[in-house]
Amino acid sequence: QAVLEESGGGLVQTGGSLRLSCAGSGRAFPLAAVGWFRQAPGKDREFVAAVDYTGTATRYADSVKGRFTVSRDRAKNTVYLQMNALKPEDAALYYCAAGGRSSTLRHEYEYWGPGTQVSVSS
Repeated sequence: QAVLEESGGGLVQTGGSLRLSCAGSGRAFPLAAVGWFRQAPGKDREFVAAVDYTGTATRYADSVKGRFTVSRDRAKNTVYLQMNALKPEDAALYYCAAGGRSSTLRHEYEYWGPGTQVSVSS
């Protein structure tokens, strides 16, 4: 089992930065891959970034490469998403999820947090 909760969302201006945190608990979390997804109004939930359980392998959606960085602090049971050079199209509800393998696909993740809102002013 795993329980995840996101934090760090808020309102930033275009070009600004924000760091999201995903705090995990439960036996499944330390060995789980963690993915970040986002969903804007009227759009499907889309993959953003993922990190494996060791924190050494990462992957990113093309839309965020070079701007976002996912990292993992295993000692703190926390995964971070550093977002730089934010654009209005980055505005969405951001979710973190834990699963058995690092993947871009939603169905590969078993456990999900409730989400944290990111707003970007234009």
